Amino acid sequence: MLIATRWALYADLGLLFGLLLFALYALDGPRRTRLLPLNRIAVALGLTGIALSGFGFLLTAAGMLGADISGVDRATLMMLLTETPVGRALLARLAALLLLVLVALAPPARRAAMPVLLAALAGVAVASLAWSGHGAAEGPFGLLPLVADIIHLLAASAWIGALGGFILIVFRRSHTHETLRAAHDALAGFATAGTVIVGLIVLTGLINSYVLLGFAHIFALGESDYGQLLLIKLALFNAMLVLAIINRFRLTPALGVARNRPEITAVIARFRRTLWLEAGAGMLILGLVGWLGTLSPPGE
Repeated sequence: MLIATRWALYADLGLLFGLLLFALYALDGPRRTRLLPLNRIAVALGLTGIALSGFGFLLTAAGMLGADISGVDRATLMMLLTETPVGRALLARLAALLLLVLVALAPPARRAAMPVLLAALAGVAVASLAWSGHGAAEGPFGLLPLVADIIHLLAASAWIGALGGFILIVFRRSHTHETLRAAHDALAGFATAGTVIVGLIVLTGLINSYVLLGFAHIFALGESDYGQLLLIKLALFNAMLVLAIINRFRLTPALGVARNRPEITAVIARFRRTLWLEAGAGMLILGLVGWLGTLSPPGE
């Protein structure tokens, strides 16, 4: 139950931050409001994140006490909330998500700077997840693992959210010239952002691997549950990278030159298949991240 809750929370907050960020750098103002219902999405994912965060914290507290949820008393919860880094991170996440929901529900006349503020608040919520992972543990590397974890989470969320944005655009029931042009421009514009995102994921992943595994355990990953899950995660990441390359260098140019309806329909169908595969691999990776956070690394 704890792993499933962590999985759902990572997916929820990853989509929330990544989708809001995607809307900022990939879509201009008019397209942003016409193609993506950002406010409704922010409210739905924000409220879901609040519920999952609270439930996950109850499960964590119950696990620490060796009891079920009903056995967690109020005094213990207050102690964990106010006197532990995980508890303080949870409070920061809940505050950020609650403010995000309130901002998203603001009257239309006050929504000028809303996408930037919403993305910033969602980023705080995603960053707070680092305190529930191995990066927050004290060790000889100081704050480096925690900072690497935060950047890793934000970059991964940016990728997941971008996939969500592409899916919302490409899977519309009908495609006008505007939506097709928006899809092409967003995909082309994602080239630079995607390169930065992948670079950050690889760099911080190497840092985390060195901190958590050490050189002595890198060549023996298959001998532990943690190592086996990490290898599966790496394989899925490589699959996502291959699919992203296909989208960037084959399907995006094809969409740009498609002129008649049959050509456009064929390219959109191929896009839909690769996006579903890439998004599915991303969701599996988030599940593995939630699972890995409950296990002890070989080099811990």
